[in-house]
Amino acid sequence: MKRAEIKESFLMALDALSSNKVRSALTLLGILVGVFSIIVVMTAIRVMQDSVESSLSQLGANTFQIQKWPGIRVGGGERDWQKYFRREDLTYEHAELLRDRTPEAKSVGVDEGLWTAEAVSIYGETNPDVRLRGVTPGAFPGKNWMIDEGRPLMEADLESNRRVCVLGASVAEKAFPFGSALGQTIKFHGIRYAVVGVLEEMGSSFGSDQGNVVLIPLTTGLNRYGWKRSLDYVVQAQDQASFAAVQTKVRGLLRTARKVPPGEEDDFDIVSNDSLITQFRTVTLAIRAGAAAVSSIALVVAGIGIMNIMLVSVTERTREIGVRRAIGAKKKNILMQFIIEAVVLCQVGGIVGVILGIVGGNVTSFVLELPPSVPLDWALYGLLICSAVGIIFGTYPAYKAAQVDPIEALRYE
Repeated sequence: MKRAEIKESFLMALDALSSNKVRSALTLLGILVGVFSIIVVMTAIRVMQDSVESSLSQLGANTFQIQKWPGIRVGGGERDWQKYFRREDLTYEHAELLRDRTPEAKSVGVDEGLWTAEAVSIYGETNPDVRLRGVTPGAFPGKNWMIDEGRPLMEADLESNRRVCVLGASVAEKAFPFGSALGQTIKFHGIRYAVVGVLEEMGSSFGSDQGNVVLIPLTTGLNRYGWKRSLDYVVQAQDQASFAAVQTKVRGLLRTARKVPPGEEDDFDIVSNDSLITQFRTVTLAIRAGAAAVSSIALVVAGIGIMNIMLVSVTERTREIGVRRAIGAKKKNILMQFIIEAVVLCQVGGIVGVILGIVGGNVTSFVLELPPSVPLDWALYGLLICSAVGIIFGTYPAYKAAQVDPIEALRYE
């Protein structure tokens, strides 16, 4: 068909749809619901994925973490969790072994959560959600903690069990609102610590302020809260080229130190930014597949509804078809008009569904205080699917319309 004929068919399709507003609205409702359901889920997942991936990327470049428990898991049952629970703890001695035996690593550190409470200064106290962490100097580059004021923790702080601390930017701002926190004293869980440094602002992740933290020497923390715990090791390679080699050596050293028999799986987990992000995407893949399956069913049902209503429309407009054929319209013109009507109907429902889905999905970002997201790829897929539904389910009614005998159509009352 020529461009002018397509344009004419398109305009006639719009006119036919606007002249039957109620029927058109009921027809596109099914498409709207189907597209809305998939876009709202995909938008919510994209919002959460962007935030989680940002959070998981808090490790420094070329860094991996060793821990007793796996990074991200779904399912597995009680037996798997018992297996992880029975693993031996990762000890401070093994961390020192890795530091001494891997000179090719840029840094080897330890990071351990100890307590959560309020931090108290001479100006007042913070909310009771400040996280106290015991760390070694090697954790600073590994965790991508950058110093804004003062200094990081040093080996001398660990060796002497000093009561010193480095504050996250949010804690420093809340506890010392009228000036610098350096040289001040902060009280946490009944113990006073001298502030020797303040971290740079790190933003928030998943609604959690990353600067809401107090870092103290690991030995000071373990003496206070107990040595019977499993620690997390943070290892940073010199560059990406040496990353795999450092990881392999560290894995071998730990297996030997922990007496893991050859052929048996590791009794610890090694995670990195890439591995955690891959695991998270694997988890969300099942959710996406489920949402796509449910939405596909809704779109098929909506397509059947469109076909039924288009067949009714063909019957109601039999005389109109006859008049068009009588004044020279060809079968392909009638066929194109009704297919375009079906596609336009689906596209209108699809566009409204995409808009409502994006708005609805971003409610997640508002509730969790996360940056909003617009999944343009899924919006495009949704509109393409709508076109496909219109063509597939509109072809048969369009064919029936094109096959109407013009003489009989003109006699139709």
